[in-house]
Amino acid sequence: MKVLQLCNKPPYPPVDGGTMAMNSITQGLLQAGCEVRVLTVESDKHPLRREQLPADYVAQTAIEGVYVDLAVRPLSAAVAMLCGESYHVKRYRSEAFAAKLRQVLQADRYDVVHVESIFLTPYLPLIRRYSDAKVILRAHNVEHLIWRRVAESTRHGLRRWYLKHLSLTLRAYELEHIGAYDGVVCITRNDADYFRANGCRRPIVDIPFGVEIEELPNVEAEPASLFHIGAMDWMPNRESIQWMLDEVWPVVHREVPQARLYLAGRKMPERWMRADIEGVNVVGEVPDAMHFIASKQINVVPLLSGSGIRVKIIEAMSVGKAVVTTTVGAQGIDYTDGENLLIANTPQEFAQQIKRLVDDPGYCSRVGQAAAHLVAEHYDGRRLAARLTDFYQKTMQR
Repeated sequence: MKVLQLCNKPPYPPVDGGTMAMNSITQGLLQAGCEVRVLTVESDKHPLRREQLPADYVAQTAIEGVYVDLAVRPLSAAVAMLCGESYHVKRYRSEAFAAKLRQVLQADRYDVVHVESIFLTPYLPLIRRYSDAKVILRAHNVEHLIWRRVAESTRHGLRRWYLKHLSLTLRAYELEHIGAYDGVVCITRNDADYFRANGCRRPIVDIPFGVEIEELPNVEAEPASLFHIGAMDWMPNRESIQWMLDEVWPVVHREVPQARLYLAGRKMPERWMRADIEGVNVVGEVPDAMHFIASKQINVVPLLSGSGIRVKIIEAMSVGKAVVTTTVGAQGIDYTDGENLLIANTPQEFAQQIKRLVDDPGYCSRVGQAAAHLVAEHYDGRRLAARLTDFYQKTMQR
């Protein structure tokens, strides 16, 4: 089976949840014996770092990137607003990307064109014109729900109004165009059910991403150490950490004074890097994520908005770390609260769950081991790739 994978940002190296999810598809399809070609958007925010691409990855995927200017332009945003367009989607329209995609489709025949994210939907008519492949959308999230939740939690009136407008235009676009695909692959059952309930009659399946379970470095974890690692150029991450620092940490620090919080991730805001908060270490981007994770005891993910599944939570669980997160953060994970994942939705609940883990290291270890077992059972990359190719085959037969 020949698959053209279209990505809204470079899937390699897998440095954040989105790229990890896309790379898991690439690797899973290759392991399943498919021929895979990768064509990706690259931008100032997400460049294609060609010097970091392994030779075998390039040989297997023939990956190419096309630069698209995704910078937010106030005038363009205003025009989109007046026209009732989704500015999120409009930014991805590019003559250069369309030209390269046309060239790729004319040069070869594909059985499936796998589109990562609703944002590349403007290229669907071009794909239909130059290919008879089945076109599958991989919906990483219900995108407009993320922006709606961000808007709801924003206090500034004008900003709240504009974010609500963005979510409404994206909702209209997302629900109108999802039915134009031959099939939809969601990461969670919740997202699949949402699309079905809102009118999508195309075949839909929920398939989470697969992980390759790594061995942690032989590093002793610091007692009572909490950590969060994630890309801070993603708004829900920034929102969640601001809430953590403003509302949650004062309660945790009072109830568990020995606890230390470490914040890691690329694009860390300068205001946090300069902040002097007792018990908090803002380390920014780390050279070795696994070494950083190994050196800490408890993963905290205070997510307030988003849909889909949080890749970084699965990653931490896969290597046996106890995770405390919100109901939103745990969405899409087949967890049992208190057994393989701990849920906290208020500052007081976060403090209680963290105290429970810090005071009982044996319990903390058991939660981490149960988490690793859950990931091994449900998120094995080979099994998930087999489900995906089976969905491709059934869609092609239809």
